[in-house]
Amino acid sequence: MSIGETLARERERAGLTLTQVSLQTRIRESVIRAMEHDDFSGCGGNFYARGHIRSVSRVIGIDPEPLVREYDDAHGGAPMPLSAAAAFEPERAVAFRERRSPNWSAAMALALALVVAYGIFQVVTTAGGGERRTARQVAGTPAPAKTTPSKAPPKANDPVAAAPRKKVVLQVKARRTTWVNIRGDKGEQLFSGIIRAGDSRKWTEKKKISLLIGNGGGLRVEVNGEDIGTPGQGGGVTRMTFTPDDPKTT
Repeated sequence: MSIGETLARERERAGLTLTQVSLQTRIRESVIRAMEHDDFSGCGGNFYARGHIRSVSRVIGIDPEPLVREYDDAHGGAPMPLSAAAAFEPERAVAFRERRSPNWSAAMALALALVVAYGIFQVVTTAGGGERRTARQVAGTPAPAKTTPSKAPPKANDPVAAAPRKKVVLQVKARRTTWVNIRGDKGEQLFSGIIRAGDSRKWTEKKKISLLIGNGGGLRVEVNGEDIGTPGQGGGVTRMTFTPDDPKTT
């Protein structure tokens, strides 16, 4: 079996698409597609081709060295020069929205209008308040005692509020080999890679855990001790975010 056929077969076995592998390796999708057809001309030479083979192999979960040796046997010689920027540039240009300077004139006009409206409201409220009378206590008359309503004793069958959770616990178990990416409270990456069928992993964070599954139907998810089943029954990429309050109950 050739290098390209091996890469294609193992990628499909891992449940990953070309787009997912491209996002993980930062190699253009068209280059990866050509590699799976044993066309390494788009890599930019032997040096970059070897690097691409290693990057793709690690993402799909196989040892890259046998494939690199097979490539060297068939493509000996010095690598052709090519800048790293040209090899890793995206296929489509990303459009950036131009930032506009704030309109201070409009902001000042709005603030002035709010001040004027507040002043009118104060004048109308004061003028329409009418006469205010204050009751005075007659000398020698004791002031009425203040009474505080007593609270009814709690009943035995009253529901007790559950203590709020202070952390979120996520546990996953792979039904089949699946690529998974886990991020924590501040977006930091906790895990990114392949979970083999039958393996399970567990993470704990204070506020939030974000879950990205390459094949949603291949993973069973448990949040804060409650099994929520298998997201994405039809397969495909699935994104989910959990907090200490999850799973929500009605």
